[in-house]
Amino acid sequence: MKCVLGLDGGGTKTECVVLSEAGAIIARATGPPSNPTRIGFPAAFAAIQETCESAINSTRITFDVLALCAGLAGTGLPGNRDQMQQFLAQRFPDAVIDVRMDMELALAAMPPGPAIVLIAGTGSAAIGRNITGSIQREGGFGPATSDEGSAFDIGRSAIAAARADANEDSGELIRQMFPQFDVLNWSEVDLKSAANPDSVYPRIFPVVAAAADAGNTVARSVLNAAAEKLAAISQRLAESLNLLQHPFHLAKTGGTIGRSRFFDRAIERELRSKLPNAILCPLQVQPAEIAAWLALQLLTNRAGATP
Repeated sequence: MKCVLGLDGGGTKTECVVLSEAGAIIARATGPPSNPTRIGFPAAFAAIQETCESAINSTRITFDVLALCAGLAGTGLPGNRDQMQQFLAQRFPDAVIDVRMDMELALAAMPPGPAIVLIAGTGSAAIGRNITGSIQREGGFGPATSDEGSAFDIGRSAIAAARADANEDSGELIRQMFPQFDVLNWSEVDLKSAANPDSVYPRIFPVVAAAADAGNTVARSVLNAAAEKLAAISQRLAESLNLLQHPFHLAKTGGTIGRSRFFDRAIERELRSKLPNAILCPLQVQPAEIAAWLALQLLTNRAGATP
């Protein structure tokens, strides 16, 4: 069967959707993270291949992949995008390949007109378009210079807060954190975080999220601060797009969204405070599905251009 593939890959997971020529979803799969700037290209290539194969092999149908659109974190850098393009072209030599930033998929899922999407996952960023259709982004350049309010930032902040406060809630948070890394003390945490920060900080987020929902004051303080940072990213982008005085649609997505009722409410509260003209809305279509539809459009365009 002839089909197209849509990929959405980031620092949390990779998703693949298989779409028929008629536009019907045939299969989907979820796999490991695939952001090359965080895990390296070999691991990112392996994650993408695993996810694609899982989707393709989930049915007894033999697929002929004619087009593929991949929205992948880390491909804002031309060199990274080129490497991903080459890898996918080798893996699917007969397919039309389109590689773009993962956040572009989320923006494509928004209603027509001015809109912003806040991405809060392992990293953080925002992308939006203004009244004239011009597209800009804010953040998403890695933890050294951005990623405020992300899972990485939350994990790093939670460690700092737990170490600084000697109270019952801090002690409880520490007791829940240490098993995540199979460590017994802070020295072991420091060694692991120095060697590979991505193997430590983002993994703390689920602990902090659950603790905040259970009423832990330290966890709640960390998530409130993260929510303020995420709203600030959206506010800076809205300002650069000249949207502060105009109504626009605003959605949030990413690996940290929907994981904690407390955090979701904190983000919404901060967004409403900083961006009173924003119309908060959910993404109507998941990014991997949008990628599949874009791949189908690639196929249609190629067929139309064929003499």
